[in-house]
Amino acid sequence: MSLSLRTVFSSAFAVMIILLTALLSIVIGRESTKSVEVSIGTSLAEVAYQMSENLDHFMWSRSGEVEVLSKLKAFQEPVNKEEIDGLLNELKRSMPVFTWVGFLDTEGNVLSSTDNVLLGGNISQRPVFQEGFKGPYIGDVHDAILLAKLLPNPSGEALQFVDYSLPIYDKQSRKIGVLAAHFSWEWSHQVEQSILKPLQGRLKDVEVYVVSKKDDTILLGPKGLVGHKMSSDALQQARNGENSWMIDPGTDKKPYLTGFSYGDGYLNYPGLGWSVIIRQPAEVAFASIYQLKKFIIISGMAAAVVFGIIGWLLAGWIVRPLNKIAKTADLISIGADVEIPTFNRFKDIAILSGSLRNLVNNLTKTETALSYMSDMARHDPLTGLPNRLALDDFLVRAVSRAKHNKTTLSFLYLDLDGFKKVNDTMGHAIGDKLLREVSLRLQDCTRDNEIVTRVGGDEFVIILHTSAVKAMLEAEVVAKRIINTINEPFEFDGETVNIGCSVGAAVWRPEYKDTSETLRLADEALYISKRSGKNRITFETAV
Repeated sequence: MSLSLRTVFSSAFAVMIILLTALLSIVIGRESTKSVEVSIGTSLAEVAYQMSENLDHFMWSRSGEVEVLSKLKAFQEPVNKEEIDGLLNELKRSMPVFTWVGFLDTEGNVLSSTDNVLLGGNISQRPVFQEGFKGPYIGDVHDAILLAKLLPNPSGEALQFVDYSLPIYDKQSRKIGVLAAHFSWEWSHQVEQSILKPLQGRLKDVEVYVVSKKDDTILLGPKGLVGHKMSSDALQQARNGENSWMIDPGTDKKPYLTGFSYGDGYLNYPGLGWSVIIRQPAEVAFASIYQLKKFIIISGMAAAVVFGIIGWLLAGWIVRPLNKIAKTADLISIGADVEIPTFNRFKDIAILSGSLRNLVNNLTKTETALSYMSDMARHDPLTGLPNRLALDDFLVRAVSRAKHNKTTLSFLYLDLDGFKKVNDTMGHAIGDKLLREVSLRLQDCTRDNEIVTRVGGDEFVIILHTSAVKAMLEAEVVAKRIINTINEPFEFDGETVNIGCSVGAAVWRPEYKDTSETLRLADEALYISKRSGKNRITFETAV
């Protein structure tokens, strides 16, 4: 059974739209998923870091307040119990997070305490005294034992504390007691709410966990999970000190988009090694992507029907000449030496074919000219190296790559030592040959993804891709290799030429605004090298 051209054309058009829709659904869905994954993952990682920082900052502040209190004369010369009681109770009134604060003698007897709780008692067997007597002690979250029945508890939930204690010395540096404090763990919920409240409108079903380093116990999290042990890939990465995000398969085989951070302390506070895990179910995080895919499919099916009808109506009029034009255009795109054919059957097709002929001819000429001019404008005519214009173009791409990979760029500003003497004594012809030979040696010292540019008479700028941690060390290795290479003799027409090389270096990091300041610092470092004896490398860093 033969089919009409209209049937074939419209059917093919509809199928093409359907296939294109499927392809777009896959490609857009994949790219959108990556984009959403990075966006939400980064947000979760930032929130985890912020919460970890806030937790450690809070502990640093409270421990600092206790330490300051211990330095007061009232404790170093404890002769006035009423004064000590007043100081302890005032601390609790101003900072309710101090559930209990007590002043103990060297035997663990409570000499003074907030609200007289445990006054006269002995807590010498408790870690808060035993460890605090040895030196500053920070105890991880634990359930209340002695204070459980002595403190008000309107919520009825188990009381939990974080301990801090330290020894007290008199003016002769003799240990006379211990100042101990219990912080209510309730403050962690306040930190949690302050962090999550701004996210409630953007991120749904977010779960927050604070996990102990000691035994992976969940200290803060959803009801029913506190006190249980946590096991996840994200927790293990957080234990390694990383602050990032990942898709965690989860113990219930339900994947989560998870941000994590490790609390390694704040300033002189060493921290308790709490890991903060903030996660969102993947199906919730990518819900918008699923809706987008569904919309693309429905829109594509509707477009297939519409374009199938249009194809049916127009096929008989335009398909034949357009097919010939399309075939010719395909040949041109692969480099064939052909011309767009002319058609006089329909006026519009004739105009189109004529316009395309002119366009192709003009584009071919323009492309050739522009390619040549662009290449010439970005390269030094003597050495063939990229010039400053090409350097600017390279930096745009290099900065984008460095920010994405979280790496750095090292700028090496070079000046040849003794080049002017070569020019003056041996002539400019030898000087030009020397510059070309130096250019080749510099290129041998760099990698393919780096650039060597000539920015002046005997000045060169090299951009290196370096790591975030060892940027200066890596740049120094390359710079020394360059200096050693330039120091090797050059041979021209039977004559030996020896020159040196001074290098100024500076490192650009992703947090810097632009690269012009880094280039300026490298230039300043170059002149320091020149003034310091030449043939050496000097680093300049941003203030």
